[in-house]
Amino acid sequence: MREYTVSEETSLKNFTDAHDAQASFSFRALLKRRDVRVNGGKVGEDVPLHAGDSVQYFLTPVEEGKKAFSVLYEDENVIVCDKESGVQSEAVFSALLRKGECFFLHRLDRNTEGLLIFAKKEAAADELLKAFRERRAEKRYLALVKGSFQEKHAVLRAYLQKDAASSRVRIFDRPRGEPIVTEYRVLKEKEGLSLLEVTLHTGKTHQIRAHLAHIGHPVLGDTKYGDGALNREKHLTRQKLIAKELCFTGLQCLPAIEGVRFFSEKSIYF
Repeated sequence: MREYTVSEETSLKNFTDAHDAQASFSFRALLKRRDVRVNGGKVGEDVPLHAGDSVQYFLTPVEEGKKAFSVLYEDENVIVCDKESGVQSEAVFSALLRKGECFFLHRLDRNTEGLLIFAKKEAAADELLKAFRERRAEKRYLALVKGSFQEKHAVLRAYLQKDAASSRVRIFDRPRGEPIVTEYRVLKEKEGLSLLEVTLHTGKTHQIRAHLAHIGHPVLGDTKYGDGALNREKHLTRQKLIAKELCFTGLQCLPAIEGVRFFSEKSIYF
């Protein structure tokens, strides 16, 4: 059993998404089993929560054994984590915050796994955020996508526009929205699928998923931009996308991680 105390008004679902406990289970499945209690009472649906409420999750042994993330590197300034698929970035932050001061710098989509970096001091946060803004953070991903590529390496340029109503983004070839740059390199091709190394030169919401889908190569398992029929055929409900590599350059106050390449331990078996 895991128990948490609510600090501000929210919904049960939003509260659950913000805690590392949600890495262990399907929220809907837990509600269906009525294994969530609010102030001691069982609930079977999303309900409003208030400051001071107690939320308890009664998990199976298998669920208890699952972890939201692992820590790959930590010093007095930063923490580098390897996030599991199905986990909100905010849940990792929440877990770290309970252990001490922590600053949220960037996020991964819930069903994207891999590297996240957090700062432990405000000066470190400022330095890393500046590096992100000035594109001195090198971010590489692994993606398993539909189809084969005639060009085995390319730098793609397009424009991305958010659609808040649908929680999606749209990609355009002509100026509309924000410019994006996505670089890919084919690592392996087999049976109508391709394993790519993808480098983000701009870091916009859903950029990799939407941009690759735009050129006809959606990420496998992507339920928002992907090929639904192919996902069902492969029995996939989470995108095959890993934030594999992260490296910062030009850091003035963080010499311990200057030029250091961090690698996720996650892999795509293909």
